[in-house]
Amino acid sequence: MIPAGCARPSTDRPRFEVAEIFRAHGAAYRARYPLTCEQLKVMRAIENCRTAVLGGHVDVCLDCGHQKPAYNSCRNRHCPKCQGLDQRRWLDARMQTILPVPYFHIVFTVPSELHTIAIRNRAWFFNLLFQAATQSLLTLGNDPKRLGGQLGITAVLHTWTRDLRFHPHIHCIVTGGGLSPDGKAWLDARQNYLFPVLVLGSLFRGKMLDALKRTEAGEELDLPEDLQAQGALAQLRSRLYKKNWNVYAKPPFGGPQEVYRYLGRYTHRVGLSNHRILDIKPDAITISTRGEKTATLEPEEFIRRYLLHVLPRAFVKIRHYGLFASSNLKTRLEVARELLDSRSGNAQESTPDCDQAATLKNTGANEDSPPPGQILTACPACGSQNWVALPEPKNRPPPTPAHSASQ
Repeated sequence: MIPAGCARPSTDRPRFEVAEIFRAHGAAYRARYPLTCEQLKVMRAIENCRTAVLGGHVDVCLDCGHQKPAYNSCRNRHCPKCQGLDQRRWLDARMQTILPVPYFHIVFTVPSELHTIAIRNRAWFFNLLFQAATQSLLTLGNDPKRLGGQLGITAVLHTWTRDLRFHPHIHCIVTGGGLSPDGKAWLDARQNYLFPVLVLGSLFRGKMLDALKRTEAGEELDLPEDLQAQGALAQLRSRLYKKNWNVYAKPPFGGPQEVYRYLGRYTHRVGLSNHRILDIKPDAITISTRGEKTATLEPEEFIRRYLLHVLPRAFVKIRHYGLFASSNLKTRLEVARELLDSRSGNAQESTPDCDQAATLKNTGANEDSPPPGQILTACPACGSQNWVALPEPKNRPPPTPAHSASQ
């Protein structure tokens, strides 16, 4: 379990919200452009999130009984206000699998020439990204000349840049070592080095382009017009084989505590948090990008970019491979844990305590106000953060927002 008291204190309420932009300009955008069912659902969910449309609940302090009415959240995974609770539940479960070893952070990207194919064939392309990236890592891990063991991998799909452009890439958290094929030894990777990034990039490139080649042999893809001509896809593959594909190996994590902070920062993030919206004008929206840099977009372009990152229905964007695959959780992963514990002489706690986890305050998790079910603000009556959300009684009208009730 995430230790008591590790909840991040609430930050100031953001000045602007994605919901404001959708409410002001969404109807005109929907009238002008065709959208998928998923994109329509996302827009409606974000517009209605924490409004009377979704009804309300009562936040109750378990220490003093103080009650505070609030509106319900939409709980859509693309909503910038609704990721905190799901993220904490996910972290709670995943931290039980973390091994007490160093971890590496590897990022796989694809050339921009493939972006149009990706946009038109999202599920197929994103699944291929996961497969090519993780199989490249597992292949090198199993190679006796490299490591000779089975790695543990958690992979996360992101599709955006800081200014919301389409940029699909896979973040992989990889164990700094692996379990031998016979399950009798844990094989350590080098301290600051897993695999050569050029080798990883070449292997990843080959797997991606081989899949494109197979599509020419019969698999149907929705291709842009410039790739529908006979031989056009083969020419694209030939050009991309000659390019170096970017695979980034970031500095290794020091151990489970740093992995915990990383997971909190990346797993349930959406393309843009409300806190990054700096200004909203009738014809311009300004967002922070990196450092002191900003980007200003017309409302129509803002909505277009935001909707680029809506995932296909039921698509799983966080996946686990190797030792972390579900089929290995009770078998090979436990064998690896026992080997590591016996090697160190005592069992190591894989879930960091509150101090080790740095209370998630620097993770970027839940950048906006928390969802119902996990209330992170202090009780105004007693200061406790021990809250629970209860359904609004059916015979009561929708709740009055807290800021209105205090006026």
